[in-house]
Amino acid sequence: MTATTLLQALSGGGFSTFLIPLALMFGIMYLMVILPQQRQRKKTQAMLAALKTGDKVITGSGIYGTISGIDGDAVIMKISSEPQVKIRVARAAIAQVEATEDAK
Repeated sequence: MTATTLLQALSGGGFSTFLIPLALMFGIMYLMVILPQQRQRKKTQAMLAALKTGDKVITGSGIYGTISGIDGDAVIMKISSEPQVKIRVARAAIAQVEATEDAK
């Protein structure tokens, strides 16, 4: 198809022939990208809200530890028992909570 034939085909259908495929592409993009991101964000926020003392966690940078206290948006995390080492990290830095032995 040459460029002039393509332009004639597009101009004959009007704006609606352009709008329908555009709406379909947006709908597919919403279902495949935006919706899963929203679900993952809600799941992460629920996990961070449910943190409690004694949970074994992993930070985003790969540090393993146990929560020994929660202070607002920060978490006191014990990373070593001998010598006892505690660090303060942002609650948002927690990537996941490890499964407990009885949950497996």
